[in-house]
Amino acid sequence: MAGLTLWSTFLNAPLEEPANPGVTPNPSKAPWYFLGLQEMLVYFDPWIAGVVLPTIIIIGLIAIPYIDTNPKGNGYYCWRDRKFAISVFMFGWIIWMILIIEGTFLRGPGWNFFMFGEYWDVHKVVPLVNINLSELLNIDPKTFWLAREIPALILLGLYFGLIPLVVAKVNKKFYDDLGLVRYTVTIMLVLLLMSLPIKMVLRWFLNLKYVLVTPWFNI
Repeated sequence: MAGLTLWSTFLNAPLEEPANPGVTPNPSKAPWYFLGLQEMLVYFDPWIAGVVLPTIIIIGLIAIPYIDTNPKGNGYYCWRDRKFAISVFMFGWIIWMILIIEGTFLRGPGWNFFMFGEYWDVHKVVPLVNINLSELLNIDPKTFWLAREIPALILLGLYFGLIPLVVAKVNKKFYDDLGLVRYTVTIMLVLLLMSLPIKMVLRWFLNLKYVLVTPWFNI
């Protein structure tokens, strides 16, 4: 509430003239509560960012009562009894807030990135230097896609296959408390959550567009 109060006090509401069907604003932005989804389009294929990931988020929220059966901490706030649940929630919330803030204040004309205080130049030209993982590894783009994407498939296999095994081995109590099914669902949801900031960092520092490129979808 304190944050919203300060926000509404020092920032003007973005009220503009009535909508004109003959004029398309640049940039065209969704309402603030959907800007996280719109910002995700920068890092993922449209159908993944707009359909798959939101669906997984909804399914994950529905699954929480069935995954987290810990009776401690119900009805009151208790970090000691809910360290994992609170940590995952806060991490997801912070990532979502970062996406909203980035989409609101740092995306200007052409959905280009502008720093705070930088003039939103509608003529700004940004060179398209984003590359896929196969190009980063200097693999011939003419190679058959399945052979070309072997490193990406191995990387994704290690991410979604090896990490759950390592976590279960290192934190056996966590695995035993949840059981195979609930542990698998939990760790997969956490890994999917982590994939968003990982993809963002890879784009920012390595200009990595997609890890896996197939004829049907890209990741």
